[in-house]
Amino acid sequence: MKTYQIGVIRVLTTDDPELLNRHGRLLEQYFPMFRTTSRCIQDQPEGIHDSATEALAVPKIRELARQMCREGFHALIISCAGDPAVAECRAELPVPVVGGGRSTAALALFYGDHPAAVGITEEIPQGHAAVFGDRCVGSARGKDVNNTIDLMSSMGFAATAEAAQVQKKSGADVIALSCTGMSTIGIAPRLERALDLPVLDPVMSEGLVTLFELLRREAAENSHF
Repeated sequence: MKTYQIGVIRVLTTDDPELLNRHGRLLEQYFPMFRTTSRCIQDQPEGIHDSATEALAVPKIRELARQMCREGFHALIISCAGDPAVAECRAELPVPVVGGGRSTAALALFYGDHPAAVGITEEIPQGHAAVFGDRCVGSARGKDVNNTIDLMSSMGFAATAEAAQVQKKSGADVIALSCTGMSTIGIAPRLERALDLPVLDPVMSEGLVTLFELLRREAAENSHF
């Protein structure tokens, strides 16, 4: 089986190797052909959770992406459901660059016609909004869940599950998680059981789209027509 070297950019600053590499380990678990290397941007211990923290992060992500591209990775994953700097990096780098936002939203539409987003902000991320359009039932976050750190408590899980239940009652037939921190705590399978609805995990989604893009490019390169 061919293997792919995947660079994973984390937007949450951490010196904990377990936390830093968690998304990479999940990607390798879901996609055994991936070999991941994870790096994080600096000076953002709460990650990205609003427009101000995203504005701070974008130039850091772009510089780290350029550096990792020069190191020869087959693809880069910016592991954030807000897709920060994804468009800019895709425009300037020769390798696939994928984020967790549009990939999760696009796959959600395979499972339902009335999607909802559940994350750490009231506002729906741009990538989700662009894909869902007027089909979106709504976007929500759990009470007092304001960043990825809040998700790591039992209270954070309970509040997020409650927010998802509200979206189901509003007519959602599929939930697209809009924070990759939810992948960190493995919330998607538990929410699926609680809601009896498909719940799309952003790290799994970004990995699948990355694999598809790698295979699509290879097919184009090897085509003799």
